[in-house]
This record gives sequence, structure tokens and C-alpha cells, in this order.
Amino acid sequence: MIEQLRDRLRQTGFTVDGVFGLLGADAHHALGRNETTPARRATSDGSPLATLVRLFQLQLSVPRAHVERALPGLLEALVAEEVLTVSGDEVRALVDVRPYGDEDHDWWVVADLTPGLDQQPVEVGSDHVLGISEASNSLAQLTRRDPVGRALDLGTGCGVQALHLATHADVVVATDVNPRALWAARLTAGLNGFDVDVRDGSLFEPVAGERFDLITTNPPFVVSPPSEERLVYRETSFPGDDVVRRVVQGAAQHLEPGGWCQVLAAWVHADGQPWDERLSGWVAPTGLDAWVLQREVLDLASYTEMWLADAGARSRPDYVEQYDRWLAWFTEQGVEAMGFGWIQLRRADREVPSVRVESWPYEVVQPMAPHVTAWGERTDALADGDVLDRAWHQADGLVQDTYGRPGAGDPERIVARLTSGPCRTASLDTVEAGLLGASDGDLTAGQLLDALAELLGQDANEVRERYRPSVENLVEEGFLTP
Repeated sequence: MIEQLRDRLRQTGFTVDGVFGLLGADAHHALGRNETTPARRATSDGSPLATLVRLFQLQLSVPRAHVERALPGLLEALVAEEVLTVSGDEVRALVDVRPYGDEDHDWWVVADLTPGLDQQPVEVGSDHVLGISEASNSLAQLTRRDPVGRALDLGTGCGVQALHLATHADVVVATDVNPRALWAARLTAGLNGFDVDVRDGSLFEPVAGERFDLITTNPPFVVSPPSEERLVYRETSFPGDDVVRRVVQGAAQHLEPGGWCQVLAAWVHADGQPWDERLSGWVAPTGLDAWVLQREVLDLASYTEMWLADAGARSRPDYVEQYDRWLAWFTEQGVEAMGFGWIQLRRADREVPSVRVESWPYEVVQPMAPHVTAWGERTDALADGDVLDRAWHQADGLVQDTYGRPGAGDPERIVARLTSGPCRTASLDTVEAGLLGASDGDLTAGQLLDALAELLGQDANEVRERYRPSVENLVEEGFLTP
């Protein structure tokens, strides 16, 4: 049945591009806002593609004859699998089968139906399986895609990260504590022709004693008051942000030498302790290299409103009571704010691990994955001898801006800018700009500084020592690469 369904979805053009072509830009964007009316108007011709869009994405009841024409010979099997249900001459979907993909692949992801279409109240069960989200897209663009032997998707949900991993890993293991998510992840993998080892269990328990070259995870990181209405896809029974700490500190024993663990998560800003000091404390016992990049900080009122809306609480009569309970609980727990971001962990097996913890609320141009790899390469290079004894290259996409009065002999200010990944800037003096401009991999940084010292009539040794920290910083920040 799975192979037949896959073939039929492909034949009907039920892909990201196919659906966009049918709906048009306006209706497609409206559907992204959970508004279906424009898409209903664009899918009224009864064609197989229109039928599938109305069935899964618009959550409409569709005439049985239309479904049998769109999915010939598959209706009974899909009903048995609890993907569809039949009532009289009408068919409707029980789950969402959503076109998904990247530049090279057309895939489909199985998840629960999107709640809250057309301003309807959001109603989700505790075992709700979330589909494609902003977080899952962000993690997909963050994850390194080098070929690996074994990869782990920790907390797989609908299985979307496992799809990506299956394109470059020999073996993919996916875990979750939610039985419904396990069902969805297996169906997602099968529908796309991938062999994924899907296992039941919390965190690293299902892979005890096993190691991986790559671990990727977007754990249930919502910090909320204890409740019997906990949503498994976003909340755990662990206190506060302890689930993220457990992922960070549990990764070391499950990574092969050179292996990576890539985490999209959130963390508490606690009273009386800087957030970066707190997360550094999580990393320190692991012995792993780490790059923690905080992308956003939310005040507690905004954070509470966001997650109450996500659970559909805004339309409930006890909304104000719940809102107040969240804020009171945060006060009791000593929580000041919530941070969101990325944690990159790498088993480099060096005596003194490299740990970089920073806040970057500024522009990031995706994908981030190449910049994660580049950070690892720069970290290795900095640990391998004197920074001045290595020949460096300008980073790809590096541009230089100069500022000053028109016609002036020298610029008043020189700024280097990175145009991908974290779009950092660096103000440069004449020597730094000369060094950066001449770094093409032929001469070492020390040789370039010697040449600049001679050009400027300065002592070469003094120039080397004065600019050694500048070279190290240009490497650390990504302006220079090995």
C-alpha cells in the first residue's frame, strides 16, 4: 500500500511545487496563515491533485468518487491505517499527508491535522504529532549534511529530520516517547522509501551503549507549570529546562570521535546567574567543543502568550487564570526570561575543549550548516600551532565597505561584512584590512604582517605581537578560514 500511495502522490503532482502551481501564490500564502478560502476556490475542479489538497491540507470532506479517482485501489487500505475515514459518500482525512522537500527531493510528511484553520478554536490532544514547523525547518538548515555512518534523530515527532538524515547517513535511528509519533514517523519513512529504525523511549534510553556520528534534536523545550494537560510534542515531565541540559550532557557518551550533536532548544534566564555562565556549566562536564548561539530572548509575558495560544487556550474561559498561573510559577521558580537558540556540540577529544557561548539576535542567512562545519574547522586550526604560522583564506562572501568624504585620500572607516550565516561585521584599521585583503592561502599571517610592517616603516616583531589577537579574532569570528 505504501509504495502504491507514494507512486500515486507523485503521479498526481502532489508535491510542494505542484500544490503551489495549483493554488497560486496568494492562496498558498493564505493557507500558510491557516486561511483556506482562497485555496478552496482554487481547488474546485475535482481533479486528482485538487482532491488531495482539499482532503489533506484543507481538511474538507470530499466525495468518495473523487477520492477513488485520485487514489485508485487505496481507499480501504488508508481507512484501515486510520489515515482516512468514510461516512456515507464522503471521505475526510484523519491525519495530514503534507508535501515537503528541498532542492533535490520531493517528500511527504505524515502528522496530525493542522489545528485552528479559518479561525476555528485550536484543539490538540496530549499526543498530538506536530507537522512541519518553523523550528523543524530551522533545524534542517542547521544540520550538517556530510556523509556519515550512523545518525540519530532524538525526539523524531513526525520524522522530518530522519528524512534529511537518510539522504547522507548509512543508518538512521529515530526515537520518541509518543506512540502516535512513532506511528507517524514510521509511515513518513515508509512513504518516502527510507529504512529508518524507529524506537520507543525517552532521550538516550533507546540507544544505550550506542554511538553516532551525528545527533540532531529539537527536544520538547517548552518551560511551563506542571499540568495534567501536558502536550508531549512540546513539554516533558522534567523540571524547567532540564530536558535540554540532559540532552547536552548525555550527548558525549553517544558520539563517535569527531561526531556532532546539533540542538535547537530554549533555556531559562535565571535570577542571579548570567545565562551564558549557566549554559557553559552544562557543557563543561562533557569535554566537548561547543558553540552556543542564542538567537532570541523573550520576556515572560510574551512567552506565556505564545505557548498558551499554541495550545488553544486563548479561546477558553479560564485563559486569564492560566496566564496568571504561568507568571506566578515563573516568579516562584526564579525565571527572568526565556532564551532560544542553537547548541552545537562536537567530540574533538582535545585536552582543552573550545567553548563559545554568545548572543546573536542579528541577521542570519540560512543555511547555517556550512558555517557550523566551518566553525569546527577554524577551531581545529586555532588549536594546531601558532595562528601567525598558518596561511589563511578570506571567508566566502566577504565584502568590505569603506566610509569617508568623497575625494579623501584615506577612508575614515573600513568595515568587513560576512554575507551568509551570522552576518557579522568587523571594523578594521589599515593593517587589518591589508592582512584580510591579502589572505589568499599563499603567505602565512606572520609573513603578511611582516610585509605590512615594512611597507608602513614599523618594527615587524612589534606588529606581529600587536596584531596576533586581531588575527585570532578574525579567525574566531569567521572572517578568515583555514
